[in-house]
Amino acid sequence: MTTQHTNGSKAAPTKIVTTPTGRIMRINVDEAGVPLPTGTPAPPVVKTAVADPARRADVLFRKRLDEGHEVSSWWMIGAFVVTSGLVILLLSGVPGVA
Repeated sequence: MTTQHTNGSKAAPTKIVTTPTGRIMRINVDEAGVPLPTGTPAPPVVKTAVADPARRADVLFRKRLDEGHEVSSWWMIGAFVVTSGLVILLLSGVPGVA
């Protein structure tokens, strides 16, 4: 486990940025929110056709929905009950179990 060490009494302000590939990065910023130079040249920005990281080609079943269009948790509870009932029904036909 690693810990963050600071020289002063308060940590440097940071900003959390998500790259187009889905990587989450912490960037040091000044009080105005402008990124501080790090001394290394910035990599060239490559424009990709994928605007939403959840719709990348390597992400199979994840789909980002609009606010308010999330699946109700009752669907998951109902699916569990139906699946459990189906398993019990199928296992009741196995001879020699009790």
